[in-house]
Amino acid sequence: MLTIWGRRSSYNVQKVLWLADELGLDYSHRPAGGEKGGLDSAAFLALNPHGKIPVVQDGDLVVWETHAILRYLVAEYGSEGFRRATPGAQSWNDRWLDWSLSELEPAFFGGVFWGFYRTPADQHDDAAIERSLARCDTLYRLLDSQLSEAPFLSGDTLGLADIPAGTTLYRYFELEIPRPSLPNVDAWYRRLESRPAYRRHVMRPFNDLYGRLAY
Repeated sequence: MLTIWGRRSSYNVQKVLWLADELGLDYSHRPAGGEKGGLDSAAFLALNPHGKIPVVQDGDLVVWETHAILRYLVAEYGSEGFRRATPGAQSWNDRWLDWSLSELEPAFFGGVFWGFYRTPADQHDDAAIERSLARCDTLYRLLDSQLSEAPFLSGDTLGLADIPAGTTLYRYFELEIPRPSLPNVDAWYRRLESRPAYRRHVMRPFNDLYGRLAY
C-alpha cells in the first residue's frame, strides 16, 4: 500500500491526493507539517532529507518532490488517459506540469495567495501584489485560450496536465481578488468541481491559513 505524507491544506499534497484518488489507488495518508509538525524529525528526514512534503512511500521506494511524485504515480499506475502512449504525447503533460510549476504557481501561490492572503494586512507589499495579480491575469488568460480547444487541459478527458493548474482554481476563485473574464477556465472549473476526488481533496477550507506566514 502507498503511504502519502503531508498536511491536507498544502496545495502540493492536494495534487498528490487528488491524483491518487483519480487513479483509484489504495493508500494511507499520514499527516505531517503545519500544526502536526514532524518534518525535522529523524524519521521524516530519512524519507526526505529536504524536510518537505509531500512524500510518497511505495514499498521500499520513497519519492519526494511533488511533480516527481505525480509522474511516478502515473507511470506506475496510470491508465491510458493519464499515461500517454508515446514520448511525444507524454511531453504534452510534461509541458503543462513544468509550466504550472515555473509560471502559474509562483504568480498565484507565491505572489497572490502568500503575498495577499497569508501575509498580515499591515505587512502587505501592495505593489508586489498588483504585479502578481497582473501576471496571474496573463497566465489564466493563456489557460482560457488553451481550454477553448478542449474541455480539459489534457484534452478530451481529465489527465495529468490538469492536476497542477487545476489545483489552483479553488483558491483562485474563492479569494476576494479581481479576475478577468475567463469563460473557458470557468467551465473547466465546473467540470473539476463535479469530480468527487477534486471536491474531497482540493475544495477544502483554508481559513486557518489567513494571515499566517508559517509554512
